[in-house]
Amino acid sequence: METSDADIHLHFSEDEDHTEVRANLTLRGATFTGWGRSRRNPVDPNVPMVGEELAAARALSDLAHKLLDGAAEVITDFSGRPAHVVI
Repeated sequence: METSDADIHLHFSEDEDHTEVRANLTLRGATFTGWGRSRRNPVDPNVPMVGEELAAARALSDLAHKLLDGAAEVITDFSGRPAHVVI
């Protein structure tokens, strides 16, 4: 079995009320990017870790869906039939 390594890099950008995260993954030469955002409700306390966790989770979820779409495209190219891949 062949193995390969890939790293996911999370890039955080935040202000007092918003956190945005970009998740980048390069896998066998293809780059995939997911994006997530969180917004603090003005009545909630300012706890940056919560916003970071939510935005990161959303970016990783978006990245997972883009990986599924990429896999479906490769399957379609090889099989000649539309492929639909689900989690």
